[in-house]
Amino acid sequence: MTERIIKFDEVEIATQAFGNPAHEPILLIMGAMASMLWWPDEFCQKLAAQKYYVIRYDNRDTGRSTIYQPGEPPYTMDDMAEDAIRVLDGYGIDSANLIGMSLGGTIAQIAALSHRERVKTLTLVSTTPMGIDTSALPHTADAYMAHAATGETVDWADHAQVIEFLLKDTRMIAGVAHPYDERQARAFVERDVKRAKNFVSATNHFMLRGGQALKGKLAELAAPLLVIHGTADPIYPVEHGELLARTVRGAKLVRLEGGGHEIHPDDWQEIVSAIDAHLR
Repeated sequence: MTERIIKFDEVEIATQAFGNPAHEPILLIMGAMASMLWWPDEFCQKLAAQKYYVIRYDNRDTGRSTIYQPGEPPYTMDDMAEDAIRVLDGYGIDSANLIGMSLGGTIAQIAALSHRERVKTLTLVSTTPMGIDTSALPHTADAYMAHAATGETVDWADHAQVIEFLLKDTRMIAGVAHPYDERQARAFVERDVKRAKNFVSATNHFMLRGGQALKGKLAELAAPLLVIHGTADPIYPVEHGELLARTVRGAKLVRLEGGGHEIHPDDWQEIVSAIDAHLR
């Protein structure tokens, strides 16, 4: 694993790469408030072992990338999609296979529609279709919304409070198919919070807009699409993934039975195999 800072327009994006640069490139884009660590090291290594060059990065306001004043993000999701392309530029990669999760899935959709020549394939995990009406779909689970509301009482400058809130979050987004490992989750959250320049800046992600110019364009997606979605996802119920797959001609849908809004170790083999088959 190597680490590199990509710099452009007064922005710094922290990145890490796994595997052989001569292999087929994959760019991983993570979701709201989540640094690149949410693509687990071992998961990235499993992808790289299939002869892919795997790159993950910290979105703005997460990890070691550029951060902004909390409550005042001077960027949009469109800018974050451009960040993905700039990361490819930084690695000298003309086109890559994009994999986006949650908000990262929205960013990946914007990038794929705005830069068709740069995106070979698209894989969307635990996300929702961009630019089409989803009002008839099931919404985020009430229990999770109640938990999220408690975030307003968290002192985001207090690492101990932040860790306890995020730890509960990892439990709330977990599926029902696999056991929840609180000890492992706590170790991960502590690592993520400690690594961040200023974790409170990540809350800027909830204020972002973008993709308005691409409204209604999803069906025109050129890149072959794979949708991976847990059937017990409390953030974006599986119907969001189903609509994604119906909207894009030729799209494939993999349902992770009992899976939540997560990349659980017990699902890694199924996810990696599906991605490998899609890219080949």
